[in-house]
Amino acid sequence: MQDYRNILAEILIDEKTLQKRVAELGAQISRDYTGQDLLLICILRGGMIFLVDLMRQITVPHQIDFMAISSYGSGARQSEGDVRLTLDLQTNIHDKNVLLVEDIIDSGHTLSYVLDFLSTRQPRSLRVCTLLDKKERREVDIPIHYCGFVIPNKFVFGYGLDLDEYYRNLPFVGVVNLDKYRPQA
Repeated sequence: MQDYRNILAEILIDEKTLQKRVAELGAQISRDYTGQDLLLICILRGGMIFLVDLMRQITVPHQIDFMAISSYGSGARQSEGDVRLTLDLQTNIHDKNVLLVEDIIDSGHTLSYVLDFLSTRQPRSLRVCTLLDKKERREVDIPIHYCGFVIPNKFVFGYGLDLDEYYRNLPFVGVVNLDKYRPQA
């Protein structure tokens, strides 16, 4: 894998801006769930970094759990194909306040599947918190209760979002230079 600096077109959201916004989201979520328990569900793997930083900012009692979803579309950056659950929750969510923590919402197909799936388990409430929202790519309406940033339709990586499974550890969200990027075989 090549050095990320060779394929970085720009830093879209720097570390300081990310951390400030995550703190604001944590404070808002804490206010909204005052006096209530909360279950944060992270969609693996992209939402992991966001979840860790966000839960440190949430002051109300909360638990965490994880799900993994695979979607097969017509390319590495597509998510409108068949969706399937690859890792289910360990927690019974019946009558719980559930906050789904997601890294990015693009077309909305995958998250629509997850919301429908979780709704059948009858949580008390089911809301969505996403770090990034690519509104202009939306094909399925998704109710977003907490949003970090609305971003343009650019191929991004870093802060949990991978590029061929690498660079999730970067402390910023960067844009891929598509003229220089060559997907790993």
